[in-house]
Amino acid sequence: MVIDIDGVGVFLGLDVGESTHHGHGLTPAGKKVFDKPLPNGEPQLRAVFDKLKARFGTVLVIVDQPASIGALPLTVACDAGCQVAYLPGPAMRRIVDLYPGQAKTDSRDAAVIADAARTLPHTLRTLDLADEATAELAMLVGWEA
Repeated sequence: MVIDIDGVGVFLGLDVGESTHHGHGLTPAGKKVFDKPLPNGEPQLRAVFDKLKARFGTVLVIVDQPASIGALPLTVACDAGCQVAYLPGPAMRRIVDLYPGQAKTDSRDAAVIADAARTLPHTLRTLDLADEATAELAMLVGWEA
């Protein structure tokens, strides 16, 4: 399903990591409005999401790893009223090759994620965290030993 980016006020790409993430925010016109490391903690993430929502309205949070290390920022973003999506790894690898520079940095990857969401929304995938949780619970409950 294609993500509808109409009305998005800021695209926040997150290069997620185990202890910290890097966030890069772009307006629909491509203006950088956020570029900082973020601790992997709920209060800090919520503060960033709330601040961006207050300033820009709708925030689309995009990660390149929705499971494990990406789960906390996505869950907090949803709870804070942000839209969420992910950029699959194969698409990310192809897109990053189109950007100048060779060094792999968290800041660069977050910028690529944000820009891809802004300019190539067809590369994004939707995330419905409630559906994922329901599917996991159904699998666990239905498991017979």
